[in-house]
This record gives sequence, C-alpha cells and structure tokens, in this order.
Amino acid sequence: MRFLVLNAAGAQGGAVARRLLAEGLPVRGFSRSGTVPEGAASAMGDLSDPEAVKAAFAGVERASVTLPMVYDPATVEGYARNIRDAALTAGVSRLVVNTANRLPEGESGSPAFETRRAAVRILRAAGLPVVELRPAVYLDNLAAPWVTGPLADERVLAYPLPADLPVAWLSHEDLAAFTLAALVDDGLDGAALDLGPETAVTGTELAEAVGARYLAQDVTAFETALAAQAGPQAAAAIAATYRRAAADRTLLAADPSVLDLLGVRPTPPRTWLAAQPWARP
Repeated sequence: MRFLVLNAAGAQGGAVARRLLAEGLPVRGFSRSGTVPEGAASAMGDLSDPEAVKAAFAGVERASVTLPMVYDPATVEGYARNIRDAALTAGVSRLVVNTANRLPEGESGSPAFETRRAAVRILRAAGLPVVELRPAVYLDNLAAPWVTGPLADERVLAYPLPADLPVAWLSHEDLAAFTLAALVDDGLDGAALDLGPETAVTGTELAEAVGARYLAQDVTAFETALAAQAGPQAAAAIAATYRRAAADRTLLAADPSVLDLLGVRPTPPRTWLAAQPWARP
C-alpha cells in the first residue's frame, strides 16, 4: 500500500511523511519544490495543476491532505476539485484531510475556516472515503522568533489568545500520530475529529510550565506583524481564527473521546513546552 502526503515540504505535511516513513510505509511526497523528507519518493507540482495532482495520486491507495496557507475561496476550490478528480481516478480507499483548524458550527464568514469546510464538502460530495482531522492550535507555533524572543529576554510567553482560555494545544508530531492512525485504522470513513490532548490548558498554565508569565498579544498587532511574512490576505484570515476562538470559548476545547478512537496519546502541552531547550530559563 502506497501513501501520498500532500504539502510534504511543509511543517505539517513533512511531519506526517516522516511518521509514515518511520513506520516503514512507502511514501510519496507532493510539493511545489519537489523537496520531501529523506526516504520518500518525490512528486513535484502545484495543487492548481490537475495533471500534476493526478500523477502524484497514480498508484496511491491512501493519502494525507494538508492545503497550503491559501485562503482565496476560488483557488482553494480549484485545489479541492483537482484532488477529488485525482483521488477518484486512482481509486483511493482513504483520504485524511487536515483542516489545520477547528471548524465552528455554522457559517463563520472567515476564509480560514470556510475554505477548508468547502474543500471537505467537495471531497465528500464525490463519495470519497474522507476522514477529517481538526487540530486546535499547534505548539510548534511557539517556536516562532516573535514568541521565543520575549520568552528568552523577558520570560514572557506572548500569544494572541486570552490568558484564561483553555486550549487543546498539540504538536506537529502529535498531528502526525493522529494522521497515521486515521490512515490505517478501519471504520473511520466519514468521521470529523477534533484533535488535541486529554486536557486543555490556559495560556497562564502553559507559561508557568517554563517559569514565565503569559501575555495575551493584541490580535491586530499580531496580524500586522504576520502580514509582513505571509501577506495581508493570509494574515487577516489567520488573525480572524484567533478572534473567533476568543469569542467562542468551546472552539479550541479538548475532546478526550478522540484519543481512544484513534489510540493516540499526545504529549501534554506543558510537558512539550518544558522539554524545548529554547523555552528553558
């Protein structure tokens, strides 16, 4: 059985590919640059190119789908249709789709949520065997320089979420473990699973794990800084997810039932952070 990992050059897709390879599974990685983790076969192309996507899916039985940080509805719809057509042609038996966000109930008006919801809808409408994974917030985000700088210099953990908001933080490695289980376990087709650890933790609790204090960063300031790196459209879409999480305090909550379903036990967020050398006093 051959596995395809889309966006294999990215942080999330790369973690998934490495986890599959560590299990001794044959992996083909698809990326715009052709760069993939060592040991994976490389397929180079863009999700907007239907022929490249079909070539990547050829001979594949199961696939991990993570979309790039693009939130234009028409563009993402095109990606989803190309994935749909290629998966149908290949006859895949499982598509595990990482939405890279929790998805709120009902229409949100936020492209970061709604482009992913629309992509999943296109795949499901075609009758494809889809398992949807919805992570909350990645712990790996805390390794960004705009977080590690204040943490090292002032012992301040700054992030654009309220200090008292319980969040089901998880790492890219945890995502990879969940994705592996969703790819190989039976009886999951049609599921939409909120990923995270057994217990959510607040920003204050997370900071205390490394002897720091927590600072709820202003979301508008976060958006302005992110726009310089990711562009204004992506920054606005991502910032909107943090505003929604602050307003809907259940969005990023923990769901322990998923752990038993997939047989995965993520690293507790405080344990993960305390183990990072850049987070230590």
